[in-house]
Amino acid sequence: MRANFIFSEVWIGLRRNLTMTIAVIVTVAVGMALLGVGLMINSQVTSMTGYWTDKVELSVYLCGKDSPFPACRESGAISREQKVALETTIKSMPEVDSVVFEDSAKALENFKLSENNRTLSSIVKVEDMPESFRVKLKDPEKTAAITQSIEGQTGVSNIINERDLLDSYFGFMNRLQAMALGVAFLMVCAATLLIGNTVRLSAYNRRRETGIMRLVGASNVYIQLPFVLEGVIAGLIGGVFAAVLLIITKVALFEGIQTYMAVPLGWDTVAAVITGTMAVGVLICILASFITLRRYLRV
Repeated sequence: MRANFIFSEVWIGLRRNLTMTIAVIVTVAVGMALLGVGLMINSQVTSMTGYWTDKVELSVYLCGKDSPFPACRESGAISREQKVALETTIKSMPEVDSVVFEDSAKALENFKLSENNRTLSSIVKVEDMPESFRVKLKDPEKTAAITQSIEGQTGVSNIINERDLLDSYFGFMNRLQAMALGVAFLMVCAATLLIGNTVRLSAYNRRRETGIMRLVGASNVYIQLPFVLEGVIAGLIGGVFAAVLLIITKVALFEGIQTYMAVPLGWDTVAAVITGTMAVGVLICILASFITLRRYLRV
């Protein structure tokens, strides 16, 4: 009997405030969808950062016969003895994990593997490609210190830190992530205020019924429960719509850019994000209902 009464009160509240309920559902759906997209972008950035961090290397290019770099004008092309001495010096550094020598032939082969270089590959010759050492570090964060130690060594023309090439890309992704999470936060705040306003309106419209319930000895929880359930139902429906939007985003957006991503965004991550956003949507509805009722429910 009590359960039937509570559910009837929930139905009455939803029906009386249908427009506000729809507004809550839409706000929760959009807010949770934006939050989910931000979390998906965060997962993608984190996965790619971890993937590329393990592969980041320092490319130490050596002076050739006609190297145009200022460091090579005085020393000239690096000799075999200088090459061996430089490799020994790099390997002796405690921060270095491994060192691989790449001669001109191997450099040309790797150059031709890139689709961006197909136009130039027909005119580039072996002697045009510089020799280099590919240095992998134990901690990629210490590239600056290693670079300073190697710069100025005899036979070194220039040093390329591959991490610098990726920083602009990850910087863009991080800004995109922050923007998505920022908009989602604003939408969550809007949803919270809208839910609170809906609950307050519902409590005001039913102040006579709640007054009678209080007079016959109903507890605060029993009186508040229908209002809380209204918010929970709106949050669940909004969460379902948000889940649909996130699935569409995964298929339409993330699947389309997977060819440019070294680590694809898995469906397990999407499922975890959907579960988390639905939980957040329901939670803010419950909290907004309780807080609003404590302040505005006076019977």
